[in-house]
Amino acid sequence: MEKSLKEIAELIGGIIAPENENIVITGLENIEGALRGDLIFAIEPHLDEAKTSKASAVIIPLDTEDFPLPSIRSADPKAAFAKLLQVFTPKLEIKVGISDKAYIGDNVKIADGATIMPFAVVDDNSEIESDVVIYPHAYIGQFAKVGSGSVIYPGVTIREYCQIGKNCIIHPSAVIGSDGFGFTTKDGVHTKVPQVGNVVVEDDVEIGAHVGIDRAAMGSTVIGRGTKIDNLVHIGHNCKIGKNCLIVAQTGLSGSTIVGDNVTFGGQVGTSGHLSIGSNSVFAARTGISKSIPAGSFCAGFPIQSHADWLKTQAAIRQLPELIKKVRQLEAELKKHQ
Repeated sequence: MEKSLKEIAELIGGIIAPENENIVITGLENIEGALRGDLIFAIEPHLDEAKTSKASAVIIPLDTEDFPLPSIRSADPKAAFAKLLQVFTPKLEIKVGISDKAYIGDNVKIADGATIMPFAVVDDNSEIESDVVIYPHAYIGQFAKVGSGSVIYPGVTIREYCQIGKNCIIHPSAVIGSDGFGFTTKDGVHTKVPQVGNVVVEDDVEIGAHVGIDRAAMGSTVIGRGTKIDNLVHIGHNCKIGKNCLIVAQTGLSGSTIVGDNVTFGGQVGTSGHLSIGSNSVFAARTGISKSIPAGSFCAGFPIQSHADWLKTQAAIRQLPELIKKVRQLEAELKKHQ
């Protein structure tokens, strides 16, 4: 694909110098890999690095001064570049319809426009709405439902009675509706508690590869609309995740954790069970959440504390070697005078 810088500026609502309008862009790249014909984007702290790039042009923030390369100035370079990625990336050609190598159970409802690829399994009494794409080796369990426009990638398991909303994306090897970790223990013997609930994934949710979301013991584990879940996340049974949350890789939420809307969990965050986490909260990577948290909190560390206090603690810890050295010097001086 080829587009002039003028055409690209019009697509993203950017500002361009007239002398650069006819520069031809043939591809998109990152700063390090860019060559002639490529377009990149740069924001702080990478603007200086972009100045020496081999790219033909750069999307930069509106307020950038003295930039040496041809550029498009944008209010949000990252979002503008994301939009261009959709334009420059060829769409996959997917043959609509049901492969004769797929297994379709009894009493299955499949809407027009759905695509089910070879070796996928759609079990009895399930429902697949229009424009769904189910890749090979995915399993849709009995009485499960997949909403219109959703994409189910290879190796995904959606177990019985679980519900997937509209326009969801579930990446390879995710498991939706595995049994919750529930046992009673008597005389050293662990006995399984039946997990008879389900998982409800609302519309516009994206679930990363190798994510495990446990079905509820009773009722539903719920993933709220617009929430995005990174790879390698575990969500325990009966959790309720609000709308538009971000859950980063290797986070684990214990059973019956209730999360409000617009909450962000950094990588490797962990919670105890039966907690309530207020909306619009942010948790830095590796935070250990051991108590309920009010809305609008910004927390870090373990034991959990405000992010500001955690930064002070980390600064103090870095001073410990010098403090220990001074204490030992004082102890030595005191011994001399005893």
